[in-house]
Amino acid sequence: MKLLTVFLIAVGLSLDAVAVSMTSGLAMKELKVRHVLRIAFFFGFFQMAMPVIGWLAGMSLRVVISRFDHWLAFIILTVIGLKMIWESRLLEHKKKAVDPRRPAVLLALALATSIDALAVGLSFSFLNMVIVTPVLIIGAVTFVLSFLGVIVGNRFGALVGKKIEILGGIILIGIGVKILLEHL
Repeated sequence: MKLLTVFLIAVGLSLDAVAVSMTSGLAMKELKVRHVLRIAFFFGFFQMAMPVIGWLAGMSLRVVISRFDHWLAFIILTVIGLKMIWESRLLEHKKKAVDPRRPAVLLALALATSIDALAVGLSFSFLNMVIVTPVLIIGAVTFVLSFLGVIVGNRFGALVGKKIEILGGIILIGIGVKILLEHL
């Protein structure tokens, strides 16, 4: 898989975390650098770790499903993309006051936003990819975008939150289609 494709996957996956980072920034009255770094680290770390777990699980299944692995990658990425688009419609209803600076809250948010990355890691194993470079890119992209997301959310969050989720979903669906077309 080309680096551009991996980068686009990283951007698509990170947009869940970015939307939550923006919401976190919006929720914080007083923004401190240590809070921004902690939020970005949690999201980046979990987005990096979950594909590894999915990849390890998929490696044990690869022999069984190698004939239709491209279809599985397509389906997984498309379902994740559609889920992100659907959930973007629900963002307005999720505005509960949660303190993202609390470690337990941050852990739950990072885990929840990285479940999609687990599925992507599974699809990476189906495509027989080496996982090191993709997870480093995914982690770095998520860290940087989440860092920026907290800052943007603190200043302009109410304006762009929903659009970020939609863009991420479209990117993942497009990559799923690309994988399918390359293997047909």
